[in-house]
Amino acid sequence: MPKSSPYVLYGRMDRECPTIITRGKGVHIFDEDGKSYLDAVGGIGVVNIGHGVEEVVKTISDQARTLAFSYGGSVDNIPRRELARKLQQWAPSGMGETQTFFCSGGAEANEAALKIAYQYHWERGNQNKQVVIGRWQSYHGNTIATLAMGGRTQWRRMHNPYLLNFPHIPPPYCYRCPWGHNYPGCDLVCAHDLRRVIRQIGGENVAAFIAEPIIGTSMTAVAPPPEYYPIIRDICDEYDVRLIVDEVITGIGRTGEKWGIDHWQVTPDIITTGKGLSSGYSPLAAAILREEVWQAIASGSQKVMHSYTYGGNPLSCAVGLAVLNYIEDHDLVTRSKQMGDKLLGALQREMGDLPWVGQVRGVGLLIGVELVADRLTKDPFPIDWNVTQRVVESSFDRGLLIAGGMAGLIDGVAGDHIQLSPPYVMEDEHLDFIVRTLSDSISTVVAESKGEWRVGGVIADLPACETCVACERHQATPESSSLPTCSQTRSPAAVPAPGLFC
Repeated sequence: MPKSSPYVLYGRMDRECPTIITRGKGVHIFDEDGKSYLDAVGGIGVVNIGHGVEEVVKTISDQARTLAFSYGGSVDNIPRRELARKLQQWAPSGMGETQTFFCSGGAEANEAALKIAYQYHWERGNQNKQVVIGRWQSYHGNTIATLAMGGRTQWRRMHNPYLLNFPHIPPPYCYRCPWGHNYPGCDLVCAHDLRRVIRQIGGENVAAFIAEPIIGTSMTAVAPPPEYYPIIRDICDEYDVRLIVDEVITGIGRTGEKWGIDHWQVTPDIITTGKGLSSGYSPLAAAILREEVWQAIASGSQKVMHSYTYGGNPLSCAVGLAVLNYIEDHDLVTRSKQMGDKLLGALQREMGDLPWVGQVRGVGLLIGVELVADRLTKDPFPIDWNVTQRVVESSFDRGLLIAGGMAGLIDGVAGDHIQLSPPYVMEDEHLDFIVRTLSDSISTVVAESKGEWRVGGVIADLPACETCVACERHQATPESSSLPTCSQTRSPAAVPAPGLFC
């Protein structure tokens, strides 16, 4: 095991040195010992066309030799123009003639969207429209402003004193409806709640509403019902609120459409994108503006009050154009839908009877697996069991790279889930390996917990049994055991599923 570098500030200092990856090809990456791993998460929703694509590598070499950098605030360059034109072709038709602001990452794109949305209102004489409404369990980046718009409580908590006072509404989480309703008899209260919050603040004060069309790593692959975004769009129009859709993970074909919002046939005012826009070959992101938005600036001050040094640099833009051309030439948006449908169906069949898998959900090749202690009650595993991380590590040991969803999808604290977002170019054999390996890893992690029982904070062995005494909800405590019944020793959220421990 190599030692951690003394010069790198790692995100986690309480773990062993991360595995050193030296190369990648197709859907696989390889460590310095030559062991291969199937990259079932595309880095983190980034690598969509696969590793080591020669067409993109040649583009990088050619562009670096020709012109690697020029500052977009002073001069223009051909790759930036060509990529902006290509994104106009990709944009939903209702956006009209788009213009695109380029940057280097998703957080930068969302910060730009915030500032441009406000400038849109400022140019029109509505300087009080400053508030951006977000959703809990959302993620829009790790800068102060984007953390404020987002609802990832785990990452907001330490920096809360610095965050802007932006309000949030609950997510459209039908599996665990925050209002306790069931679709379709719910009247889409999750969407109509936006109107309630706007009215409380005052529509004259609200600049924008931001949302991931399909939620990413904070609540992997949660997608709202068909009526949700049409209602959101109508509410935004009613109060002159700009609709920002964060397509950093869901865009560029990830969900089987060019954009995640296309599944709802709703036109946004600003699309932010990144990750798959360059497939990881160069840092690149963008904010794509609806014609009405940029025209407000063009007919007003004519100055976009935002800029980044590397925004629109020729090398990154050439890479983005090459990636989009590759996706088009190989019809990979269609392939994303086809392979996503296959993978989702195979996972649901394989895990359909596992008592610790609550839901397998997904759209295209963005798929989430939510893990629970009890499928009937949907109770989560105890937080200190670290189920998500253990499943990630078990899968990695088996040669499968997946992503652990952020804790807190249930209430900001509890909840375990796994994200799958593999490259669009995977084959059936890769799909089979993902399904088999992930299922085995989940079962192994749960089996390792068999025989552990928490009594007053102490882990005790639970003896094997054939006959159990029923507690309040489960058969969980052996008749021969001296341990108290589970209703006496555990909170309801920590009670295991029937048969899980005995």
